[in-house]
Amino acid sequence: VLQQPMRAKHCQLCQHCVRRYDHHCPWLGNCVGERNHPLFIAYLSVQLVVLLWGGHVAWSGLNFEQSWDWLQHNIVLLISFLLIVIFTIVVLLLLVSQLYLISSNTTTWEFMSHHRISYLRHSELENPFDQGIVLNLWRFFC
Repeated sequence: VLQQPMRAKHCQLCQHCVRRYDHHCPWLGNCVGERNHPLFIAYLSVQLVVLLWGGHVAWSGLNFEQSWDWLQHNIVLLISFLLIVIFTIVVLLLLVSQLYLISSNTTTWEFMSHHRISYLRHSELENPFDQGIVLNLWRFFC
C-alpha cells in the first residue's frame, strides 16, 4: 500500500499524484500544484494586465455620439469591450482568491474539502500550515 504524502492529491483527470494540489485547471488542461502554482499566479497576473490593456484599447476606439448611429458603427468594439470587462472581473476574482489562499498557506482543494481531509477535519478555525501572511507569501514566491 502506497501512502500519499500530506497535502498531495491524486487527480482523476491527469492520473497523477500532485504534491500540494490546488486544482485541475480546465483552461490549461493541467493540475496546479507545488511545482507550477507560482507560474499559475504569474499567468493570471499577465492575463489580467493584457485584459486591462485590451479594455483600454477597446474603450479608446469607441466613438460616442448624440445619435444612436454610433452603436451601429461600434457594435463589434462595444461587444468586445463588454466581454473583456466580464473576463477581467473573472480573472481578477480568481487572482484575488488565489492570493488570499496563498497568504494563509491553504490550497483551493484544502479550502473546499477541509471537512473530508483527515489532517484538516478537526481544525475548522485553524490552519496547521499557516505561518503568518508575510512568511506564507515569502515561502510561496521565493
